[in-house]
Amino acid sequence: MPKLTKRIVDAATPDPSGRQSILWDAEVKGFGLRVTPAGVKSYILNYRTADGRERRITIGKHGSPWTCDEARGRAVELLREIAAGNDPLDDKAAAKAAMTVKELCKLYLDAADKGMVMGKGGRAKKESTLYIDRGRIDRHIIPLLGSRKVKDLTTPDINRFMRDVTAGKTAVVEKTKARGKAVVEGGAGTASRTVGLLGGILSFAVSEGIIATNPARGVKRPADNRRDVRMSPEDYQKLGEALKAAEEEAEAPQAVAAVWLLALTGCRRGEIEALKWSEVDEAGRCFRLKDSKEGASVRPMGGPVFDVLKQIGRRDDCDFVNPGTSGNRPYGGVPQGWKRIAKRAGLLHITPHILRHSFASVANDMGFTEPTIAAMLGHSVGSVTGRYIHHLDSALLAAADRVARRIQGFMIGKPAAEVVPITKGRKRKA
Repeated sequence: MPKLTKRIVDAATPDPSGRQSILWDAEVKGFGLRVTPAGVKSYILNYRTADGRERRITIGKHGSPWTCDEARGRAVELLREIAAGNDPLDDKAAAKAAMTVKELCKLYLDAADKGMVMGKGGRAKKESTLYIDRGRIDRHIIPLLGSRKVKDLTTPDINRFMRDVTAGKTAVVEKTKARGKAVVEGGAGTASRTVGLLGGILSFAVSEGIIATNPARGVKRPADNRRDVRMSPEDYQKLGEALKAAEEEAEAPQAVAAVWLLALTGCRRGEIEALKWSEVDEAGRCFRLKDSKEGASVRPMGGPVFDVLKQIGRRDDCDFVNPGTSGNRPYGGVPQGWKRIAKRAGLLHITPHILRHSFASVANDMGFTEPTIAAMLGHSVGSVTGRYIHHLDSALLAAADRVARRIQGFMIGKPAAEVVPITKGRKRKA
């Protein structure tokens, strides 16, 4: 029985018989590595309590944050506590029983920061997503439920929480920085998304053995009506006129360009803000995004998009399509620029995300199928769409071109804007 080392742990494989196996450490009595039939490796400690009961505690899974040496060190600490008459499992159970929602949220965010909480597509949650999660936790979950014990939460509690957020019980205007503020609102959409997050946090609690069942399971969330709003042809024309006026009146060119790109591509605001020239494939008529909400994503783009990019021009010292005022960083004024332009257009109820939704709505009005629209927006809808994209790439390019030209036509006051089919060897008309 050798001393456990990283090499031994990495080389450990599941028992061919289908049972879990344990490799014991020669240095610390009771310390070992458990390997499940599925290949999951966890560090454990077997010990006897003061009254002679034999018990086993799981220290943690192999990998971050538990290396072999760190787990062995923790085993030594636990053995000292046991020698002093304490029982780690009883202490652990008591801590779980007493855990509040606020403490659970901290545990959840700590795990998420280490990449141990999976989001969409089985990928670790992005920092931008965690930023939003923290806001919902700090402004809604903790104020209403933070002092409650997790084990005492019931489904009626979750329903009451949802009604309170919907009614605006947590609404507040708070200062965020010098001359800055955050307007925290209630409403059905906020309640729906916050209860969704709370359900994920409680699922994490189940996986950690803190509670046995998730009280948020089965709770019916209110519909988010944000998707019901879309741009009309008249709205697009107002936006186009506002962009023209903004450009003439010294609005930041990065803001003007960003709004044009948001309208013509259906991209998310963050995707346009972070867009790099290296991701623009004019020859392939697409954007090759390296890190979107869905992971790496290839988006077909229409001709008007590349017309906008040509007007922007490339700055030699910056990788970003919309560069900041100095250095190799993106322009950070898109949110405020959008507000100024939307106000000028009389479209304060429209958000950049509604531009994305409206792009899809225009495509739907033109008769394009759901898989085609999903591919243009970069939605991850499984292998069927993956095969569709592979075999009908030219059809997707043509679809993206037609939608972009239709929206461009609305914005410049020419609804019947010319649509030029994409064919090899044929030049576009001016």
